Amino acid sequence: MSRSIPRCLGVLGGMGPLAGAQFAARVVQLTPASCDQEHIPLLLCNDPRVPDRSTAWVGGGLSPLPAMMRGIAMLQDDGADCIAIPCNTAHLWFDQLQAATSARLLHIVEAVVVDLRRQGIDQGAIGILGTRATLETGLYQRYLAQSGYEPVVPTAPDAVADCAESIAAVKGGRVDQAFAPLARAIASLERAGARAVALGCTELPLALPHVRRAEFDVVLTDSMDALALQAVETFYPRTAIPRKNLGTQA
Repeated sequence: MSRSIPRCLGVLGGMGPLAGAQFAARVVQLTPASCDQEHIPLLLCNDPRVPDRSTAWVGGGLSPLPAMMRGIAMLQDDGADCIAIPCNTAHLWFDQLQAATSARLLHIVEAVVVDLRRQGIDQGAIGILGTRATLETGLYQRYLAQSGYEPVVPTAPDAVADCAESIAAVKGGRVDQAFAPLARAIASLERAGARAVALGCTELPLALPHVRRAEFDVVLTDSMDALALQAVETFYPRTAIPRKNLGTQA
């Protein structure tokens, strides 16, 4: 695949719908544009009918792969030559999806590793929060270990339950109820020695507004913003995107 600057960004969303919509908004907010014409052409496929990824992986549910492949094919047919998938668990099928398209797929976990380094964290213990499938399959653990970090996953039943509760609240449209359980899960990882915590599910950043992130003593890396930054930097490869721009989300 060519690594030249792409022409159009495709977003395979719907997993969940709010995460897909918010990711598209974050790409716009983080793009260093001064007028409409300088923004990144973006196509959003926000189809919530994709079968649940965690259920498919750990519970034997219907595979989401055919639906995701159809979405990618539609995006590519409409002109997308670079595609982002703002769903961490969907990346368990990343290799199959990349093999099915000539468009460049951006990898969300690779983007998180880049964001850790962007924030000055190049070693140490990194806490991981995400869906059961993301955690149990070691999706983040492999990438972090290969990059010189020490992965830390929640082991206390309360922390695991808190993370799941926060994700479910966002998916259920109860975003105002998602902050408290997520805050408890982050605190649990901090007590376990984490130097930074990766919000490894794109529902979790929606539970934790940027304006409240200074309340935590641990560095936070947001998989949604990390992927959005990777997308922007792919289209603007010689432009430094200041981290202060990350604070524009409510």
